[in-house]
Amino acid sequence: MDTGEKGRRRKQSVRASGSVLGLKNEKIKKEEVHVLKSLTVANTEDNDVLMEDDRYPGSFRKSGKLERRVMAPRYSLLREVGRGSYGVVYEAIARRSGARVAVKKLRCDAPENVELALAEFWALTSLEKRHENVVQLEECVLQKNGLAQKMSHGNKRSRQYLRLVETSLKGERVLGYPEEPCYLWFVMEFCEGGDLNQFILSRRPDPRTNKSFMLQLTSAVAFLHKNNIVHRDLKPDNILISEKSGAPVLKVADFGLSKVCAGLGGREKEGEDGSKNVNVNKFWLSSACGSDFYMAPEVWEGHYTAKADIFALGIIIWAMIERITFIDAESKRELLGTYVRQGTEIVPVGEALLENPKMVLHIPQKRRTSMSDGIRKLLQDMLAVNPQDRPDAFELENRMDQVTCAA
Repeated sequence: MDTGEKGRRRKQSVRASGSVLGLKNEKIKKEEVHVLKSLTVANTEDNDVLMEDDRYPGSFRKSGKLERRVMAPRYSLLREVGRGSYGVVYEAIARRSGARVAVKKLRCDAPENVELALAEFWALTSLEKRHENVVQLEECVLQKNGLAQKMSHGNKRSRQYLRLVETSLKGERVLGYPEEPCYLWFVMEFCEGGDLNQFILSRRPDPRTNKSFMLQLTSAVAFLHKNNIVHRDLKPDNILISEKSGAPVLKVADFGLSKVCAGLGGREKEGEDGSKNVNVNKFWLSSACGSDFYMAPEVWEGHYTAKADIFALGIIIWAMIERITFIDAESKRELLGTYVRQGTEIVPVGEALLENPKMVLHIPQKRRTSMSDGIRKLLQDMLAVNPQDRPDAFELENRMDQVTCAA
């Protein structure tokens, strides 16, 4: 373990995890409970009517159609489980089914916050199929001035949705009438096992768990890349654990920096199901985003593809196997992550490789680590300084099956 003074995060995220960060028995703010009265299953694609909140009885035009849509609260907020610079996550219960869910409230007051919120919304709603290892979005609701409207991707009839898109594209707030606050509420599956940091570091080393997690992670990333999504912020904080079925199941989460690749910049081909598939390994991205200790060398330069996700995954798996940690400079939390020591400083692997492309990574790092030759070679390939030398997500999935079976 070491101190990551250089490990600043490029985005303070909020996580739908089960870790308690306070307010366990305190009352949830009144306005936050009230807005959930508007989370109905009705979709408003056919008009631009916002749902009524009972605190603002005169803030919309009355209609029989609208009044029938106003329902009793669908969710009860239990406690706050996470907080970041632009949002809060609550544990909640769906009143009808009794199921626990995570409710993420994101404030859309600044263009950068809108961009992060829409990126997550677009990525998760673009997935037509579910994957066991990718967090599931149940619904998304736009709240403004005490009113709420269910969001749907590409709803061109909703002025509120289009205003958010315009704010994101222009990089400046597009004001409505007047400057009322705007929030997006994401209702997602709840992961009671916390994040990968908490799960791994609170238990004794278990090779079987490591193998299972390696397979689950590679399966999730292959699924995302197949669906044209580059995550761009893979790290233990953004990998949640569900224990509903008994055995721990990983869930890749927090898609605020993700990119849905389509159109220009990549080669499209039609899949067997008629969908448009993009070669994400030839779709070039330029925003240097992510979290320092997991960023590939080319991301630091601002010219990269989906192979950056493979590099981040290599850092995570290497750190998980050897339990290599550092102390995050901002949160003061102990986090899983590998690094290179330069004098008294620790430097992210990607940054060190950018400065010295011929540098040799010593895998494993600890003498007592039990690591098969197959896993060692795979990690070296995943962390290759040249992204073309890294396996893509589909090759990685196949090779991971082979090395974990042989280990």
